[in-house]
Amino acid sequence: MSETTHDATVAVSAPVAPDEGLTARELAAKYGLSVSGARPSLIEYVRQLWDRRHFILAFSRAKLTAQYSQAKLGQLWQVATPLLNAAVYFFIFGLLLEADRGMSREVYIPFLVTGVFVFTFTQSSVMAGVRAISGNLGLVRALHFPRASLPISFALQQLQQLLFSMIVLFAVTVGFGHYPDLSWVLIVPVLVLQFCFNTGLALIMARAGAKTPDLAQLMPFVMRTWMYASGVMFSIPIFLKDKSAWMADVLQWNPAAIYMDLMRFALIDDYDDKFLPDHVWAAAGGWAVLFALGGFVYFWKAEERYGRG
Repeated sequence: MSETTHDATVAVSAPVAPDEGLTARELAAKYGLSVSGARPSLIEYVRQLWDRRHFILAFSRAKLTAQYSQAKLGQLWQVATPLLNAAVYFFIFGLLLEADRGMSREVYIPFLVTGVFVFTFTQSSVMAGVRAISGNLGLVRALHFPRASLPISFALQQLQQLLFSMIVLFAVTVGFGHYPDLSWVLIVPVLVLQFCFNTGLALIMARAGAKTPDLAQLMPFVMRTWMYASGVMFSIPIFLKDKSAWMADVLQWNPAAIYMDLMRFALIDDYDDKFLPDHVWAAAGGWAVLFALGGFVYFWKAEERYGRG
């Protein structure tokens, strides 16, 4: 645009910028820009996770291998740690406090070892989940990938560790006279349901731990309380038979107790269904679905906030 001035010269005005007056949102839409790290739709998020399934598996294996790389016994600590815990609990609760409450030694020791191994699976998944984001900020900030890959891979790592430990668990069970039979087939659905539950719980704790890193210092106390309330060292229906019925029901219906009791039911001959709450398989499936789906959606909703600030 030009105009003639009073001295007959021509003044040229600056052209109007084509983007002048557009808001940031309008500019982004005009040039096809999107927010960096924006949360995708839930379906797209699932697709991205599936595309990275090989990374999730490889990452979990690498973490498992590196976990005891500095120890001389190496991977043996995967089974030695829960086994030593079981030995300590047997000395304290089995011998000193007589928490077996009439169970024979052939039943109580496999009962205790099974409880320790199975609860450790959940406990380790929770503790790893709390640190999944806050303990891997360098990776989160450097690479673009669905952040749920981290807590899922940590839960998968704990499942692999439990599978190693199951060799010792089988040996203990057989050593005390409980031989493989058809009930051992139930081990597979129990582990699948518990893994789904643990993964959902790890996702919930990962989001909470990303916002509040101090949660990692609190969780050991929470997990210890949960362990004592879940019947790891004692049978809830036997130990609480003189207490109010609702108390035993509450403790038996908590998910940690349900998965432990189902595993004991599968492995131990004399641990029959009278020790299990009603509709125990429905409860095990319900807890697994509730936490797996609920935890996944809960984690996904904060996807774009992980690693910021």
